[in-house]
Amino acid sequence: MSGKRLLLLIVLGVLFVVASGAIYVVDEREKAIVFQFGEIVRWDDEPGLHFKKPFVNNVKKYDARMQTLDADPEEYLTLEKKNLIVDSFVKWRVEDAFKYYTKLGGLAGNARSRLSQRVNDALRSEFGKRTVQQVIAGDRKEIMDVVREAIDKDSREFGIVVVDLRLKRVDLDPEISGSIYQRMVAERSRVAKELRAQGAQTAEIIRADADRQREIILANADREAQVTRGRGDAKATKIFADAFGQDREFYRLYRSLDAYQSTFATPDNLLVIEPSSEFFRYFNDSEPAN
Repeated sequence: MSGKRLLLLIVLGVLFVVASGAIYVVDEREKAIVFQFGEIVRWDDEPGLHFKKPFVNNVKKYDARMQTLDADPEEYLTLEKKNLIVDSFVKWRVEDAFKYYTKLGGLAGNARSRLSQRVNDALRSEFGKRTVQQVIAGDRKEIMDVVREAIDKDSREFGIVVVDLRLKRVDLDPEISGSIYQRMVAERSRVAKELRAQGAQTAEIIRADADRQREIILANADREAQVTRGRGDAKATKIFADAFGQDREFYRLYRSLDAYQSTFATPDNLLVIEPSSEFFRYFNDSEPAN
């Protein structure tokens, strides 16, 4: 290999090293800080290709994606001095690389430690203002919003933005939960007994009223039946009286024949009377037809 070619390769190598040292790329998921002999000279580069002075400037990059701080469950006292076990998590990201580096050294562990402390302080303060009933019944969203706004405001001085805070679980202390559960069971049993008693009382009232109405209906029906039957009997008697009043002798004959039919209905019937008695009047007085 000739000396000129070797020199050319050396020059190209030097140019490549210089060029590679003068160019850096900032990803859209990153934040970058440019240093010059250890001093920060730039920290607001947009995503894309950028230039720096070779051997003079150096670049540090930090993850700017969403990160999660999932803390261990903590105990907090409520307004009535009862312990609640709270499990929460925080969503955060790096917003200002300069503050992030100068205040936290650019270390995610430091950021998580500061956030965890701020979250604990804020939750302790908010739970201390409320009763267990308020926390469980409906103030959870308000607590999350208040705490998120508070820690976001405090964390911006470290170059961090708190995007979201959620309470995954809010439980009572196991001993308190047991006693509350027993009270709830007793209360529900008491309410159930009261409802059953009220139901039985109402059922008795309904049955008594139904029986009373039944007796009234039956009495009215029987009364109307008696009245109708009496009217029918009266009308039938009047019809018989009117019919037989037109010929009294025929009426007596009809009655005698009816008596004969009833008396001699079966062969076993035996009647011992005088043949000349009134009973056999129409037998004795009858004459054959011509």
